[in-house]
Amino acid sequence: MNKVLKSLAQQCREILGDRPGPDGREKIAELLQVLLSDPANVDALVPESTGERDMLYRDPELGFCILAHKYKGERTSPPHDHGPSWAIYAQARGETIMHDYDKIKDASADKPGKVKVSRTYSLKPGIVHVYNEGDLHSPTRVGPTSLVRVEGTDMSQIERLRYELA
Repeated sequence: MNKVLKSLAQQCREILGDRPGPDGREKIAELLQVLLSDPANVDALVPESTGERDMLYRDPELGFCILAHKYKGERTSPPHDHGPSWAIYAQARGETIMHDYDKIKDASADKPGKVKVSRTYSLKPGIVHVYNEGDLHSPTRVGPTSLVRVEGTDMSQIERLRYELA
């Protein structure tokens, strides 16, 4: 674990230990904004060898995870939430067009929920956004992008409901 990641993990641990709710997540977002303003930190957290979803750190006590993502081309993800958890997206390189949604109809295990777009905005390098439990969103990438993400738990282990546009 490099120094930048080690410091980030320790600071996240301290913040979430003191403030486990939305206030702590906003503090982590502020930390990431400052951290990603330095290109050397971006390179340390999201090196060229990064894959689409690299787990950098999983806290053994609090359960939060720090991930690096590097995408090569265009892609739009469907509307989604983070189930019972939360996520912080910190744009490192490139641009992501993010869409937030209002839920029109609840989802179930066998039927997708219905949503409508409530807001569209751009995440550019250094911009960080917190998605709390239940927040629905979807990213669109039109070219190469990289980001750092902090999750409340390892989302690869969580089954989530599906949503589609109404």
